[in-house]
Amino acid sequence: MNEQKKYEIIKNLVDSKGNKQRAAVKLGCTVRSINRLIKRYKEQGKAGFSHGNHYRKPISTIAPETRSEIIALYKNKYSDSNLRHFTELLERIEGIHISEGSVRSILLSENILSPKAHKSTKNALKKRLEAEKNKTKSKKKVKELQEKILFVDQPHPRRERCAYFGEIIQMDASKHLWFDENKVTLHAAIDDATGIIVGAYFDEQETLRGYYNVFNQILQTYGIPYMFYTDRRTVFDYKKINSKDITKNTLTQFGYACKQLGVELKVTSVAQAKGRIERLFGTLQSRLPIELRLAGVQTVEQANEFLKHYLKEFNSKFALQIDSNKSVFENQPEDEKINLLLSIISERKIDSGHCIKYKNKYYKLLDENGYMEFYHKGTTVIVADTFNGELYCNVNDRIYVLEEVKKHEDVSRYFDTDEKYRQSKKPRKRYIPPMNHPWRKDNFMKYVHTFYGHEDDFAS
Repeated sequence: MNEQKKYEIIKNLVDSKGNKQRAAVKLGCTVRSINRLIKRYKEQGKAGFSHGNHYRKPISTIAPETRSEIIALYKNKYSDSNLRHFTELLERIEGIHISEGSVRSILLSENILSPKAHKSTKNALKKRLEAEKNKTKSKKKVKELQEKILFVDQPHPRRERCAYFGEIIQMDASKHLWFDENKVTLHAAIDDATGIIVGAYFDEQETLRGYYNVFNQILQTYGIPYMFYTDRRTVFDYKKINSKDITKNTLTQFGYACKQLGVELKVTSVAQAKGRIERLFGTLQSRLPIELRLAGVQTVEQANEFLKHYLKEFNSKFALQIDSNKSVFENQPEDEKINLLLSIISERKIDSGHCIKYKNKYYKLLDENGYMEFYHKGTTVIVADTFNGELYCNVNDRIYVLEEVKKHEDVSRYFDTDEKYRQSKKPRKRYIPPMNHPWRKDNFMKYVHTFYGHEDDFAS
């Protein structure tokens, strides 16, 4: 507009031989500048009033080849990533250094939105596509535009974060195509106050063992939290199950471990109430599968190993800093106590061979000196499958080690030396947990009573 105004004033001044002082006042310059503009008009005409950089691309302009490459990479390789993560991947893997805003503009020019786009951004694109659809007359184009129109999701309500680190730990699991054609489940826990992922573990399904691994990571790294806030389903189901097998009510297992450590356990069936963990899974489902694929992860074991360093990077990027003065984590218990607390407890009966059957294998009861103990058929025992895989059983508050009864002996008394046979049969001392172990029958049955009614109903 300024160039057009200058041209019209100078042209009128030259044609009418007007007053240069008046022209200088209109343009806000000196008479000397008016003389230079008159000279330029006479030599170049209207073109002399165009800026020298007109039609020149800025030096910071992104090359068309780079723009096309970015669009192709997002469509073919990184389509499930959000734009910030995509920008990081472009720099780290593809060697393309470009700002997140430029990436957003390039993709938006192709009507591509981030999976995490805000409602206003979605509405703006929807409005633009509808206007374009109304103008076009091609039925094919109308169909294409109709397919691109996005619908806006309803927002979730927000709430304030907790005041203290460790005050509330939100925990849940997400089944997703994380790294393989078959879906696996990621168990995770996040601190409400800081947004730090305090534990994460992959398993084939949503299991008690998966949550125990997350719990173990929290205890080992940070200590004992004040409260777990979890989903009401599966492991955290308060509803009574019409089965007298306590292994099928996993809340009894996880809840009992929490009770022993003094951790409150609160459940909810409303997803918005634990929005921190829900949003975390949204972020991880956008970023983690790509990172796992680039790292060549193909098994659950490899994925759990990958999480060890990935969580540190994730927390340093997204979580708030920990204020040690605002931490309510209690000191972590000893490893031995954690191993005994995070046990899967079940009930079995002694059979006619003075053994018990557990997970389709037979086990005999050994005392601390390695000698087998004998009980009458039908005696009720409590089996404790500890966190590190050791097996113990409780018979009237006496603890025994369980040793598998093998189908075939390792050593033969007829074909091996007598010394080798004697050594194989020689009892060896076994570690027996102390009397303050967490599976004392009175304590555990009292806790079971909360969910099953009378203890006799359970014992029968």
